[in-house]
Amino acid sequence: MEFNLKKEYTYDAVSLGEVMLRLDPGEGRIRTARSFRAWEGGGEYNVVRGLRRCFGMKTAVITAFADNEVGKLMEDFILQGGVDTSLIKWMKTDGIGRICRNGLNFTERGFGIRGAVGCSDRANTAISKATPRDFDFEYIFGTLGVRWLHTGGIYAALSEQSCETVIEAIKTAKKYGTIVSYDLNYRPSMWSAIGGIDKCREVNREVAKYVDVMIGNEEDFTACLGFEIEGNEAGLKKLNLDGYKKMINEAARTYPNFKAVATTLRTVKTATVNDWKAICWADGEIYQSTAYDGLEILDRVGGGDSFASGLIYGLMTTNDAQTAVNYGAAHGALAMTTPGDTTMASKKEVEAIMGGAGARVNR
Repeated sequence: MEFNLKKEYTYDAVSLGEVMLRLDPGEGRIRTARSFRAWEGGGEYNVVRGLRRCFGMKTAVITAFADNEVGKLMEDFILQGGVDTSLIKWMKTDGIGRICRNGLNFTERGFGIRGAVGCSDRANTAISKATPRDFDFEYIFGTLGVRWLHTGGIYAALSEQSCETVIEAIKTAKKYGTIVSYDLNYRPSMWSAIGGIDKCREVNREVAKYVDVMIGNEEDFTACLGFEIEGNEAGLKKLNLDGYKKMINEAARTYPNFKAVATTLRTVKTATVNDWKAICWADGEIYQSTAYDGLEILDRVGGGDSFASGLIYGLMTTNDAQTAVNYGAAHGALAMTTPGDTTMASKKEVEAIMGGAGARVNR
């Protein structure tokens, strides 16, 4: 497996998607909170933020904000993470969000037998209203140059406009030799307003024609692309690896552009103890990461995005699926030990975990 990455470029990676203001009640509940800690977060953005903050790559975010004080707060969070904000589209709004607004995501971490809870408020947001005409993709991918684009199904499901925008962005990226990764991230409630599973499959089947690295679990591939896995148990509580491999090989025959396919494997024992690992398909083989059984978790939200950033870093720098999936699993595991959507890990810490380091004090 080899990625022919661009030699002349401005950015190692950019993301396309929504960035929301995350409001976190800490150890408490959303329903009884009297104060919230504010963060930024978004499924696509979290990946390039990890690539910048943990792995030292130069990244940018393609998104849109309502041009008001909350939008400026979001920009400030992104700047603190080191991600370039020059590609953000600022959209005029009124005083109450009728024209457009910025998205909110209330998230509680869960503990023990109480699972994590997310409550998003993201209708009518600036990025959901943005069309391909709001972004100069020819300039971004043709003039500036980008080695890697990451986007996903959560952004695509926001609106009819976002469906069009994600397809236009991916097509333009491929035109200029940018590698594309895509996280299917199926959310039936999001697709329901714009045509349900039929629309989901229409859009994702078009997107899949241009994707180099596809990320998704068995449910994602079934719902978004229509591939079935033989022999899976009801409820999909345990992945059938033989069936998954057969399905991925079928998907690769349908979409020969796939160079790698990856997914995380999480067994939830309690909200704060999970078994965690990942697998990556490449060149007809399945590569499994180190398993982190009994992983103690502080905040699970964003773990999959940090897996994706570690995987992408590994693929970009080593072209080796086994190394890449180990980067992804270790980075995702570390990201879930700290609060917020985004990573607080360093590359040195990730590589230490990959090498078998324990949790002894580091002085």
